[in-house]
Amino acid sequence: MPQPSFRTRFDAVAVPSLRQYVAETDRKYRATAFGVRLQESLKSLLDDPAGYLSFAVLNARLETEYYFENSWDPFAEIDQAQLDLARQLANGSKLGDWTYVDATGERPRIVYSLFVDPITFGRPSPSNRKNALLMQVAVQPDRFLKLQAALEKEYGADIVLQPWPLAVTDDLSASVPLGPSLHATLTVSDTHFNAQMLRQKVLLALGALAMSLFSIWLIVVLIRRFITGPIATLDANVMAVMAAEREEIAKVGGAGEIGRLTGNIRELHRQSVQSLQLVQRSSWTDALTGINNRARFNILAAQAVRETVASGDKCSLLFIDIDNFKFVNDKHGHDVGDELLKTLAARIAHDVGAITGGRGQEPAILARLSGDEFAVLLRSQPGDGVVRETCAAILALFSDGFELSGKRYPVTASIGVAVCPDDASSVAELISNSDAAMYQAKSAGKNRSARFSRALNDKRTRQRQIQDELRSLDPDQQFHLVYMPIVDAGGKVNGCEALLRWYSPVLGNVTPDEFVPIAESSGLFTKIDWWVVDKAMSDCRQLKALFGPDTVLAINISSAELHSKAISEHLSDCLARHNLEAQSIDIELTETFAVQISDQLRLRMDELRSKGFRLSIDDFGAGYTSVQQIIGYAADTIKLDRELVSNLNASESLAVLRAVIALCHAKGMAVVGEGVDTPEKLAMLKAAGCDRFQGYLISKPLPLAELAIWALSRVAHAVEKPADSSFRPESKTPEDARKIAG
Repeated sequence: MPQPSFRTRFDAVAVPSLRQYVAETDRKYRATAFGVRLQESLKSLLDDPAGYLSFAVLNARLETEYYFENSWDPFAEIDQAQLDLARQLANGSKLGDWTYVDATGERPRIVYSLFVDPITFGRPSPSNRKNALLMQVAVQPDRFLKLQAALEKEYGADIVLQPWPLAVTDDLSASVPLGPSLHATLTVSDTHFNAQMLRQKVLLALGALAMSLFSIWLIVVLIRRFITGPIATLDANVMAVMAAEREEIAKVGGAGEIGRLTGNIRELHRQSVQSLQLVQRSSWTDALTGINNRARFNILAAQAVRETVASGDKCSLLFIDIDNFKFVNDKHGHDVGDELLKTLAARIAHDVGAITGGRGQEPAILARLSGDEFAVLLRSQPGDGVVRETCAAILALFSDGFELSGKRYPVTASIGVAVCPDDASSVAELISNSDAAMYQAKSAGKNRSARFSRALNDKRTRQRQIQDELRSLDPDQQFHLVYMPIVDAGGKVNGCEALLRWYSPVLGNVTPDEFVPIAESSGLFTKIDWWVVDKAMSDCRQLKALFGPDTVLAINISSAELHSKAISEHLSDCLARHNLEAQSIDIELTETFAVQISDQLRLRMDELRSKGFRLSIDDFGAGYTSVQQIIGYAADTIKLDRELVSNLNASESLAVLRAVIALCHAKGMAVVGEGVDTPEKLAMLKAAGCDRFQGYLISKPLPLAELAIWALSRVAHAVEKPADSSFRPESKTPEDARKIAG
């Protein structure tokens, strides 16, 4: 990106301070306040804080109104050369000029002079030129002087600087313009020219000698390469293959007779090997990915486990499951899904091979067990770092999604690790326990690894029970919504967030933290989302009656649902069914995936906004959303995660939060602080510029009927103790609240 010119930077940085300086009539205050500010503005123009810079303001009588010089001389004054230059400009017709000043005994410098109107700070009109101020900025061209010295040293001649070009007397002279009235001329001496010519002659002679020697060497090499060498190589290759010392015959001989003979022998050997490989591949390898299948893996893994138990060593099994693969396979087609699995298998094989090979260990056993499940068996100890490095390398393949043919797909990997003989003594047990550890990684947020522990069995059983119940439940019987108010800085409720609660007759109360990830990973969340949207919109009119017609209802939608083409149509149908306006609904996107927004997702979000829906990014600061995503999302609101709010206990945190909120405001987005449970957090968020607030200090999530009672109690509290109320009371009568509560 090109850097702005000195004039542009001067106008942006120094002119505002200069304008204040000139406008101030109190000379003492002007010198102490605006003078210092002007000096700081001028210093900011320098790339080097210690560099030379002077700035002078001359009045219409060419008297010095202000002079500043960034040098070691604290008593510096404008020199005579600049004053003479000012008089020349005053007697001329130019309004501005660049001049190179190289007075005897003074430092060389470039002086930029400009007449400005003392009122408008623009160029003065010809009639007002006699009343204009003359500004002079002088800088020392250090880099130019260094370049001048280097050129003079290299060519052994002085560079002449003057207002007009010197007459060129021969071919060894050159004159270039440096400015409208400044030229540089250099004349190379004969001594320097002759020395350079001698050097070139020596180089040419050495080059000719080197080319002659190289030609002789090349002829010898070509004879060996294409005649005697291929014959010896073919003989050695055939003998090595016959002795089973190598697998194939190398191609030698080029296009000649030896090459054709080698080709025929290679083709015969290739066909024989191919027939054998086809037989092995059909029984031992996975047809799609080309790696070991489950049957072959069971044989190799059983042998490895037996050797491990017998030797007292250890081996580790990595059970890899691809998160969200079914979604990608259904959405983009089976061809994309198959290509993704093939590419993934190749990349895992490459990365794992590099790790084990780099450590001098036995090659790992890689297999595709089924569908989107892979296994890697490592002959390594848990503490030697190989398992950790391998897991990290595999997970790195899914950073920002999985890249395939220039596109990124929202899949990640969950890896379970089990160690033999610590966790299992058979292949079946090793697979089962690593599978349990894999589910632990999924429940912890996906795209991570987890080591098997006995406690995982109970947790896995619980997760499977939750999944089974989700598949069979009736949402109207077991789900219900609670609402958490959102207030502004004055305490007025201007929105409510709908939160889902589940009571299962079999499992009891199940928290959203438990069942939401399971529902998303198993493809069951669409049914839940649609129920929440319909139920929340059916309650929206009661919320508006309770808190006012401008009340906004926030509904959490899984970000994965944005892939569905039906989301916009379904939301619009619900609006029409419940006679609501789109601007009353705020769609909150949960952060269950952290991939780069695709063009399709961006279009889906733009479509929702075009229909009038508000969009919010929920749980900002929880570890998924980056600042780049804030800039990229076309959202109306950013909701700060409660963990981020809980850390507001230091001035540094407040400063960072202010910057984040300022960035959101600059993008036209409002900011909501979640987890406000103490007056101190509320005060900190207000100080940081937060727009709205939500948390237990205001209200816990409540069913609709209890929310009406809560609103009534706020009205009553505001009437009884208006001075003690931290928030402004609602403009709602007690009778209205009782009607809604009833």
